[in-house]
Amino acid sequence: MLFRFNALTCWEDRRVRERLSWYYEVMLNRKPAKFRVCRVIESSVQPSEVGFERLLEEHNRLQQRFADVLDGVRSGATSLEQMEEPKNSLLDVKIELAKRMLKKCSFCEWSCRVDRTVEGRRGACKLGDKSLVSTWFHHYGEEPPLVGSGGSGTIFFTGCTFRCVFCQNWDISQDWRNGVEIDARMLALIIKRLRADGALNINFVGGDPTMHLHTILESMRYVDVNVPMLWNSNMYLTEDAMNILKDVVDIWLPDFKYGNDRCALRLSKVPRYFEVASRNHRIAHANGDIIIRHLVLPNHIECCTKPVLEWIGENCPRALVNIMSQYHPDHLVPSNPDRYRDVARRLRRDELEKAYAIADSLRLVYEPVS
Repeated sequence: MLFRFNALTCWEDRRVRERLSWYYEVMLNRKPAKFRVCRVIESSVQPSEVGFERLLEEHNRLQQRFADVLDGVRSGATSLEQMEEPKNSLLDVKIELAKRMLKKCSFCEWSCRVDRTVEGRRGACKLGDKSLVSTWFHHYGEEPPLVGSGGSGTIFFTGCTFRCVFCQNWDISQDWRNGVEIDARMLALIIKRLRADGALNINFVGGDPTMHLHTILESMRYVDVNVPMLWNSNMYLTEDAMNILKDVVDIWLPDFKYGNDRCALRLSKVPRYFEVASRNHRIAHANGDIIIRHLVLPNHIECCTKPVLEWIGENCPRALVNIMSQYHPDHLVPSNPDRYRDVARRLRRDELEKAYAIADSLRLVYEPVS
C-alpha cells in the first residue's frame, strides 16, 4: 500500500526524512541555514557602487562559489564556524539586486515595472516599497513535518499577486492596509523571537511574500540565530526573482492550484499560470526540500487536480504533496453563486477520494485528511 505521510509517522518515516533531510538538519541546528552560507561568500565589489549588469555578473559568479561551499557544508567537509563574514557578501549582492528590481518592479510575473520606491506609487500588487505584516505567531495547522512541538514561525504579509475569487484570507491579501509597517531590522527581531520561543522554521506567507522580497532578504543580514527559511507562496515570481531567492530558502511550501490557464485566469485573474508555476516549481525542486500543496476544487478534478498531480509526478519526484481538502466558498463566490457555480459549494468526499486515487496511481508521497 502506498505510504501517506501524516502526523503519526512523518518524524519517523525514512522516506519523509530523506526527502526533507536538509530541512531537518537545519531545524535541529546540525547544519547552518542557507542564508548563513550566503553571508560568508565574499563579493569583490561594493554592491551599491556598481551598475546593474555588473551586479548580475557578480551574483552569477558568487552562486558558483556558494554551490561549492554548500556542498562542503552538506558533506561535513566545510564548517561555517571557521569562515568569517566578509564586508560584502553574496547576501549583500542579493539585497542590492532586489532593491534595484524594486525601482522597475519585476518581482512577480505581472512585471508592472512601477518604481515602488517613489512615494505614492504602487505596483500591480497595490504595494509601495514598505512591507506590512498582518500577524505573526506559532502556527500548528501546517503540514506535520513543519510544526512539531514548537509550531511553524509564521509571518503573514499583506497583499497578493493573485485575485482569487474564493480567497479565504481576502482581508489581508486584497486589502494591503490591514497590516503594520515593518522594516528589515524589525522583521529580523520577529524571526529571532519566533525561533527563541521554539519555532521549527520561519514561514513567509500572506497574502503572498513575493512583493516583500527586498525586506525579507535584507532582514537576513540581521538574523543572528540559525533557523530554516520556508517560502510559502503561489509561486508567481519572475525567473529573476527566483534566481535571487533560491539560495536562501531551505524548504519550499509552494501552491500548485490549477492545471490550465483558463481556470487560473477566471478564478484568480492571472495569465500564463501553468507556464510560470511549473517553471518555478521546477526551480524550487532543484534548489531545496519541498512540500507542494494542491487545493482540490469542486468540479475541477479532471481539468486541474489530475494534470497538476501528473506534472508533479513527472517533474518533482522528490516532492512531498499535500492534497488539501479544506476548500469552502468565500470572498466573492457567495455573493455571485451563478457566476462561480462550479466552486460555489464544498468539496464532496467522492471528489477527494478521486484525487487520492490519482496520487496513488502516480505513487506520490502525500498527506490525506484523516
